[in-house]
Amino acid sequence: MSVERVLWEQDATGLADLVRKGEISPVELIEAAIARAEATRPEINAIAEPLYDAARARAQTVDRELPLAGVPFAIKDLGIVMKGVPVHGGSRIPAFTADFNSVMAERYLAAGLIPIATSTTPEHGLRLMTESAAFGVTRNPWNTGHTTGGSSGGAAALVAAGVVPVAHASDGGGSIRVPSACTGLVGLKTSRGRVPLTPLVTESWYGMVADHAVTRSVRDCALLLDLTHGPDPLSPYAAPPPKGSFAAAAARDPGKLRLAVYRKSPLGLPISDETLKALDTAVALAREGGHSVEEIDLPYVGRDFIADFARTVASAVAGALRGEAERVGRAVSGDVERATRVLGRLGEMLTAGEIYAGLQRLHSTARRLISETAQYDAVLMPIIAHPPLACGAMNPKGTDELIENALDKLHLTPLLKIKPLFGQLMDKSLWFTHWPAIQNVSGQPSIALPVHVTDAGLPLGIQAAGRPGDEETLLSLAAQMEKISGWLKRRAPLMVP
Repeated sequence: MSVERVLWEQDATGLADLVRKGEISPVELIEAAIARAEATRPEINAIAEPLYDAARARAQTVDRELPLAGVPFAIKDLGIVMKGVPVHGGSRIPAFTADFNSVMAERYLAAGLIPIATSTTPEHGLRLMTESAAFGVTRNPWNTGHTTGGSSGGAAALVAAGVVPVAHASDGGGSIRVPSACTGLVGLKTSRGRVPLTPLVTESWYGMVADHAVTRSVRDCALLLDLTHGPDPLSPYAAPPPKGSFAAAAARDPGKLRLAVYRKSPLGLPISDETLKALDTAVALAREGGHSVEEIDLPYVGRDFIADFARTVASAVAGALRGEAERVGRAVSGDVERATRVLGRLGEMLTAGEIYAGLQRLHSTARRLISETAQYDAVLMPIIAHPPLACGAMNPKGTDELIENALDKLHLTPLLKIKPLFGQLMDKSLWFTHWPAIQNVSGQPSIALPVHVTDAGLPLGIQAAGRPGDEETLLSLAAQMEKISGWLKRRAPLMVP
């Protein structure tokens, strides 16, 4: 069997085991991953920066006894940095090249992972489809006419195409879970404070962004979390320590769990029959595993909650654009896409008092959510409202221009008049997905489960959200569902080597 075929069939844990046994070398693995990356690159367009020479050099010297020795890896072009590697953030703003490694990058390297590339992202991670003026359209290995989701869409495409078995990803409003749902992968949005973003930043989007990975298998998701979790002295938050290892949690029977299912759209927008079918599949798998499942409603998580989240993100974008202008020494409005510019301008029009009040409302709702769902071990809910969209389906189509023109007229008028604009922008940008931001606000962990493939052959995953700090229960449940369903054997049909 060719090394490329082994790379396609094995997860990261399996590949590392072959390396330890001497059945395959890190050099062979990296060469196979590079060959696979180049073979699929024209079709999926998921690489921002190739790191091939550095990967080859690292493969020559990596300690084969490390837990993930020689396993090919990709780092998202946003959020964490590696020394000497340009970070574009999916933007045409001149790249930032750090002279240090993020704590997470150090932990990845210490585990034996070998980054072969940085993966594409929409500009500043702001869209839930990975399409940008800087890098073009990233396409789904299951069907290249469709999206991988975003913002970790490049990471998901590389894993789904068999280039790497695991890839770094980040999630500020669904950016791990949406791509996982679109590409048939496992994607864990970790608890707030579980992994550090330092020293590049201490937090992102007021603590709503969490980093981890997209993976093929639940055991890879758990092992990688074991190797990377834990606070850094510069971290502003620390999640409760696990009772044991995450890998052990994924390997054990979860016992009989009490689960809930939430089916409604917080925005009151349409939900496709396929999404509800995927949710029913997850419920059936849970019941087959011996768990109880009851229907719940979350009436206080509605349009006002999502609007406060959207305003918070807008203010963060405004601040980020100010920071970028400072870094490059000039205005960057001409470098960014219209949608980014519009969101930044909306953020600039909000007062500090309004943002603070919105954050307090979000935290209040999050406390209620956590308290009222604490009786459940996990809550099942959708991730995406529709099957993976056709590439380009969420292009602005003039809406951003209308809003930008309206902003020009409103900048001297009362702030209340921009509220309808938030509604337009919110519904347009979140029509595809209504749920993931809930856990970004609450800080709860949530795992994407690849439970369903549509009749058209497109993946459609759902999520299980857990108690704060309790990734262990989610991983145990996910591993059981993986075993019952057999989803681990699924592969993107267009990409078989």
